[in-house]
Amino acid sequence: MNEATQQTVLEKEGASQEKRTYTAKAYAATSPIAALASATITRREPGTEDVEIEILYCGVCHSDLHQVRNEWQSAMPTVYPCVPGHEIVGRVVKAGRAVKKFKEGDLAAVGCMVDSCRTCRSCREGLEQYCECESGATLTYNSPDKHLGGVTYGGYSENIVVNEAFVLGVSEKLSLAATAPLLCAGITTYSPLRHWNVGKGQKVGIVGLGGLGHMGVKFASAFGAQTVLFTTSAGKTADALRLGAHEVVLTKNEAEMQKHAGSFDFILDTVSAEHDLNAYLNLLSRDGAMVLVGAPEKPAPVAAFSVIGNRRQLAGSAIGGIRETQEMLDFCAERGIACDIELIRIQQVNEAYERLLKSEVKYRFVIDMASLQ
Repeated sequence: MNEATQQTVLEKEGASQEKRTYTAKAYAATSPIAALASATITRREPGTEDVEIEILYCGVCHSDLHQVRNEWQSAMPTVYPCVPGHEIVGRVVKAGRAVKKFKEGDLAAVGCMVDSCRTCRSCREGLEQYCECESGATLTYNSPDKHLGGVTYGGYSENIVVNEAFVLGVSEKLSLAATAPLLCAGITTYSPLRHWNVGKGQKVGIVGLGGLGHMGVKFASAFGAQTVLFTTSAGKTADALRLGAHEVVLTKNEAEMQKHAGSFDFILDTVSAEHDLNAYLNLLSRDGAMVLVGAPEKPAPVAAFSVIGNRRQLAGSAIGGIRETQEMLDFCAERGIACDIELIRIQQVNEAYERLLKSEVKYRFVIDMASLQ
């Protein structure tokens, strides 16, 4: 059989397989006010380029809460039933005939995307998170499902099927449970720090010490920057220093804030609650950049002179592309970096959401998916 014929056979097999489905256990929300509860969902059988992963651990992201409660309805309206979860670590149980990077038994991970157009400029540059096609990247949940129709279902489930191009390798050096949040909290902070070339000789601020912020502190410190944490809570000082911060500034103390005016090269703002951006912009030095990765519900006012002065930049950043996410996982394996987590059973997820709203977690909930059985 020549190469062209073999490819045709694989394509036909893949098309046939993708039409076959099976059911899987999951936890889903059926409305913005409904508690997450046990559900049954449909998954496709793996095609020739697909990997089926048994999900061992899934992180609980603040985005999950927003999406389940339809709090982003103007930009990303939720389709119900909604199965959240985009911080997925597991083990490969099936691999299609054309899969080259993974085999049965391998550790694997899935982050916030499961596909993209792969042909636009951003995709070709390894920036699939900024896919420029009309529908954008296919998100791991609540995104149009190209294979089965409806929407995609995420990691609060016993397994997932993903094209190998969007599956990541996981080192056995890492704690699997503590690795799961790296797929969102980790890459969301790693990517902007890398893009703006944060490193030795720079003064870097991290705003907020939550799921994102604690990873921002770890990465900025690991990159060699003088790392300063900004927080409203004095009780987080000891943790911030333990995680790698060189200094902690209490934002309610105007004298402490003023002491740092015009001195930062880079500030990463991880806060999703309403807060004053201008207070931090005024801490940037000339040509300094402040990057938003938190997503407050309401727009924040920005004074023109907060950015005009010293030619400051205010920017935003999403997650990273597949290549950069793999780079981040490899970096974490080399440096022994992982998230600080609290492991929970799936039956505790509604309680975890309420605690998340009160910032009562250090610093990321992770679901042990064995509890789904």
